[in-house]
Amino acid sequence: MDHNLQYLAERHASDPTAANRDAVVRAAVPFVRSLVSRINVPYHPLASQEDLENVGLLGLLQALDSYDPQRRTPFVSYAYGRVRGAVVDYLRSIDVLPRERRRRLAQAQQAAETLRQTLGGEPQDQDVADYLDISLLDYHKLLTDAQRRYALSLHAPVGSENDQVVIETIPNEEAMAAFEQVDRASLHAYIATLIKELPEREQNILALYYFENLRLREIAQLMSLTEARISQILSKILSGLRTRLKNTQALAA
Repeated sequence: MDHNLQYLAERHASDPTAANRDAVVRAAVPFVRSLVSRINVPYHPLASQEDLENVGLLGLLQALDSYDPQRRTPFVSYAYGRVRGAVVDYLRSIDVLPRERRRRLAQAQQAAETLRQTLGGEPQDQDVADYLDISLLDYHKLLTDAQRRYALSLHAPVGSENDQVVIETIPNEEAMAAFEQVDRASLHAYIATLIKELPEREQNILALYYFENLRLREIAQLMSLTEARISQILSKILSGLRTRLKNTQALAA
């Protein structure tokens, strides 16, 4: 694999076309996947294997763009630091909470899932607070913490000159198909089904935030709620959806 990847990287260096670039990405997927699997990753809704592989591929593309075969450094050795560094930097960027708050948040997520299975539906905030033996206010603070953890915008600027946004740097569909094993159309349909099971108010908040691109303050005004409460509800929705997706994927594995 390394010999083939070296050849493809050298070919791209001499002829940097989109086709040669995609060929490198496809060949490098096992290398990136292996590297990611050796990094100690704490649980985080934005740190799935697929998330980290995508980030690793972005690091690999950065290495590819600056790789010079004339220096006689093997491409795998040159790319290793960029790929690992990209993943580590990403993990640091999405986790802003202290260790103890992360532990409490994980307990809250587990409690919500336990109650979800016991009740056969989405638990009320008070149910989760009672299960954790904390006040409703403290539980809402945990939800606010969760919102901080999930706040990764696809439109955040990246690059040395902030001239791109995250969504523009995601590898194209043809390149990603080399390592995607789940049919994305089916996944999207399943997520849509989960969303339809949510209460109408929560569906409306998701639609206003992700499809209408309204700010939390604007949604709060429309829903006659506080901005903090909208943030808490949104955090609860995302946490529940992520947990259910994770459990479904574990059953299918």
